[in-house]
Amino acid sequence: MTGVTMRGKNVWYAGYTARMDAWRANRTGHRKAGWRTCGKAGQRGAEEMGPPNGFAMLPWLLMGMGAFSNLLQGKTPNPWIGGLGLLVFNSLYISVVFRAFNKEAREAPATRRLLVAMTAVTCGLAIGYGGSWLLFFPLLGLAVGSVVRGRRLGPTVLGLSALAGVIAGVRDGWGAVNVAYGTFISGMVTAAILALSETVRELRDTRQELARTAVEKERLRFSRDLHDLLGHTLSVIVVKSEAARRLAPRDMDAAIIQITDIESVGRQALTEIREAVTGYREGSLATELDRARSALTAAGIEPVVRQSGPPLEPQTAALLGWVVREAVTNAVRHSGAARCEIALEGTPERVRLTVADDGRGAEAVPVSSGGTGLKGLSERLSVSGGSLEAGPSQRGGFRVRAELPVDEVRQQREQQGAEPVQVE
Repeated sequence: MTGVTMRGKNVWYAGYTARMDAWRANRTGHRKAGWRTCGKAGQRGAEEMGPPNGFAMLPWLLMGMGAFSNLLQGKTPNPWIGGLGLLVFNSLYISVVFRAFNKEAREAPATRRLLVAMTAVTCGLAIGYGGSWLLFFPLLGLAVGSVVRGRRLGPTVLGLSALAGVIAGVRDGWGAVNVAYGTFISGMVTAAILALSETVRELRDTRQELARTAVEKERLRFSRDLHDLLGHTLSVIVVKSEAARRLAPRDMDAAIIQITDIESVGRQALTEIREAVTGYREGSLATELDRARSALTAAGIEPVVRQSGPPLEPQTAALLGWVVREAVTNAVRHSGAARCEIALEGTPERVRLTVADDGRGAEAVPVSSGGTGLKGLSERLSVSGGSLEAGPSQRGGFRVRAELPVDEVRQQREQQGAEPVQVE
């Protein structure tokens, strides 16, 4: 029996221990979840908490309860004058602190006049009654700290503290030190807290504005890239489709080659659109020149490409690749030319790309008000310190000229003896 009893107790104890462990684990989990919930709620509450306003300054009026109590108990001589002064002071204080949170109202001359009137009332009450009425000087310091900003804050608060100290010294002796110190601290601390609050609010507004600007820039980038990509690709597909249609009755093999090129261009366009969506597309100048030769040839335009100068940095080559793409697309679509020249000339300081055709030409149009493609190119180049000119050529036809400064990175690398970056 004893063995059976001991085994029963052991089993009961093991079950009890297991239940207690599970209860502790469950309790710990709920506590941690509660902490996380409270933390998130506190963070959300701090984010949703608005800026301070005049209501946050009203509780400090309780500092005048001593004077109000003396007034009710009949301990104040001339109670009607004291009551009127208390009413005027509270009215001026409320008016000033509510105007302090509006920049235009805070800087208005009327606010300064209210402060002067409030100072006169405070001095009158302090000189006439003393005692607990001297505590209106720290309240006056709060009002001054909520309104005055910049370099005028220090001299104003120091002057007010000295005035409070002199008047309190006459009425209360050594207690004047506490009144002057309280006036100074209330003015400076209030000004510091409100200035910090305004800075935080401005930073928050700036962050929101930067977020909106980033979204707008991303939308502009996407629309510009999509225009340049689809405009060029669709033009090439149309031109090669027309070539395949003309060649099919006479030379089926040549037509099949054109159809194969159309398939290749379409697949490449899908890849480029995906890259444009993710924002990681970087064009290659060599690739764009090869595509330009193919598109011009298919359109019946003789391509002439000339290159000279040192190798280009990847960023410079990518920008010039966009220029080649847009200029050749315009030539294929609108020029009706028989010949198109693409000239790339580089120097240690600048690089120049010129795309000119001998087609019908166009009226001189400012780049800023030209087509979406030319406007987008102008914006791309201006960000990198370059420029873009587009208009009729002196020899007839249309010409697009882009200039870019050579990257300082490459110049520094060459000065240090490093190998320049090669671009395919």
